[in-house]
Amino acid sequence: MSSEKKPQAQTMIDWACQCLQQQGAAPEIAQAMAEHLVAGDLLGFRTHGLLRLRYNLQALQRGTTTPTGSYQVVSQRAAVALWDAQLLSGLFVLPQAVAQAITMARTYGTGTIVVKRAQHVAALAVYLEQATAAGMLVQMMCSTPAQQVVAPFGAKSACFSPNPFAIGVPTTTTPVLLDMSLSMTAAGKVRTALAEQRQLPYPALITAEGDYSCDPKTFVAEPPSVLASLGGAQLGYKGTGLNLFSELWTLALSDYGRAEADPADGDANTVWIQVVDPTAFAAEGQFAQQAQQLVEAVKACQPIDPNQPVRVPGEGALALRERQLQEGITYSAATWRQLQWCEEFCGVALP
Repeated sequence: MSSEKKPQAQTMIDWACQCLQQQGAAPEIAQAMAEHLVAGDLLGFRTHGLLRLRYNLQALQRGTTTPTGSYQVVSQRAAVALWDAQLLSGLFVLPQAVAQAITMARTYGTGTIVVKRAQHVAALAVYLEQATAAGMLVQMMCSTPAQQVVAPFGAKSACFSPNPFAIGVPTTTTPVLLDMSLSMTAAGKVRTALAEQRQLPYPALITAEGDYSCDPKTFVAEPPSVLASLGGAQLGYKGTGLNLFSELWTLALSDYGRAEADPADGDANTVWIQVVDPTAFAAEGQFAQQAQQLVEAVKACQPIDPNQPVRVPGEGALALRERQLQEGITYSAATWRQLQWCEEFCGVALP
């Protein structure tokens, strides 16, 4: 795909929505799925943008994604709730969960919702601004009960899923947006490196022999390599602790861990969402000012390379989104091939 063929975001949303509806998704579900996948591309989360459309279309066709309906409230108190997404797309259910957590926080100062059995939620970053735009802090953690691909420190076999952690923080300017994996890399990035025939930039995989490797081919070998916990060969015990934290707050709290998970759940996620209203602690606007001071302190630090100033999480992603909204979204040749597969699968012509 040449640089002159960068499609506009709305064009890709409309196309993806048509594809998803063609596979049976209700219009409101298809719209939410398409919008949040494209939102991932706009922010630069390429492995969790429209690259995931093929998976979503196949899951709808197989019946492993519920095409219509609503989540079930399993239990609820004033400021906490457990939802069963009933294999609806997480791209559809999570915005509703964030909205409900915001409503709770307005009354009680905080709101926490755990959502289980949500089909792949994609990039957590795309849900954060929903809370920050309301002046609230948000934290999210995600795990996959039917998946074990991340090794704890000192092991060469897997125990965890590649659990993402995200926070959104309002300031007086642009929000702080952090979305990171608690493994050295995400499985999607390994598959992308494999498709693009390149090495990983650092040793993020542990082979069956127990060696740390940059080679994505080991991920599809027999036996396959596994992902290393954040911190790698030297500091992976920190990542192990964070992964355990994530899965206690998601799988254990939802009472739907790996012993209970149906293998057919595949990439279905459990997500912990907590929203905090800063006005429960200080006067309106005070938190944003404090947060802005912290952001400015970080950015004022002397950079190692003068040509690369220190940035805060989310700064680059938001700048990329603004640029791509103006110029169109840049897709790699490998991703465009996946979109062409979707075009043929659904019979809906690419823009």
